[in-house]
Amino acid sequence: MKTAVIGAGAWGSALANVLGANGHAVELWAREPDVVDSVNGSRENRRFLPGVAVNAAVHATGSISDALGDADVVIYVAPSHALREVAASGAGCVHRDAVLVVASKGIERGTLSIMSDVVADTVPSRPVVALSGPSFAAEVANGQPTAVVAASKDLESASRVQRALSSDVFRVYTHDDVVGVELGGALKNVMAVATGIAEGLGLGFNSRAALITRGLAEMTRLGIALGAKQSTFAGLAGLGDLVLTCTGALSRNRALGMELGKGSTLEQALEGKDTVAEGVLNTISARALAEREGVDMPIVLAVHRILFEAQPARRAISELMKRELRAEQD
Repeated sequence: MKTAVIGAGAWGSALANVLGANGHAVELWAREPDVVDSVNGSRENRRFLPGVAVNAAVHATGSISDALGDADVVIYVAPSHALREVAASGAGCVHRDAVLVVASKGIERGTLSIMSDVVADTVPSRPVVALSGPSFAAEVANGQPTAVVAASKDLESASRVQRALSSDVFRVYTHDDVVGVELGGALKNVMAVATGIAEGLGLGFNSRAALITRGLAEMTRLGIALGAKQSTFAGLAGLGDLVLTCTGALSRNRALGMELGKGSTLEQALEGKDTVAEGVLNTISARALAEREGVDMPIVLAVHRILFEAQPARRAISELMKRELRAEQD
């Protein structure tokens, strides 16, 4: 197939490699000229995925219209805050029969839309598939066994994406709960910031386990309020991605939280970083979405106070422990 990957960060580059290794022709769109030159000239994305060889089937371009061309499958991997702008900029070039895949993870600020809804709104009348699950880009690019989920209301399109991406080292499951799969991918980043903060404070494994477990409860509550299936949050896009992002050394959100826990301000923790820690902006959206739905999400609120209301991290954690006593299950 002809495929296009829109966004040449680490995750976009890794997915381009997966497609290329499976025999598909890949056009990889990058906003940054140095990334285009690096991929085409040295077969390496030196800015976002250094040290990983780019598959020979992948061609980088700075023209989004050239990238989209006659692509049968288009994968959007722009950061959540930029996805609408990026998708809109090439909307007129997307083939009418293309399947659109959204690999960005987040909740759009303001509209509080999940990423697949952003793309469906911007590039209408095509089937949209959400791709999520526990997947560090560097490990995928290096061929480490990985399992993810392709979710869509159009199960034939989800199966088409499954077949395009699946290999001996990259396993794709299909799902029909788009809301649950996408919320899992977005909210786990907020929980990873929380567990990183606890680790930066010097708290132990007990604290991390509590935050992960209660974080999953918050994610599930919000998901059910929005029509998702409870079982989705026990799967790859829920618990799987949550555990990976909260414990893995490659997690940008966990690393940012650790800096905050050690005393850095948010500005200091973000300074000089090329890549986006999605948990920061998603904290704002998650808090707004919880308030809109009337869902109790104390960990999200605590992270918001630390990030944006100058509350000391240790005090925020202490307040979580002092909340009114209650039953574990709602």
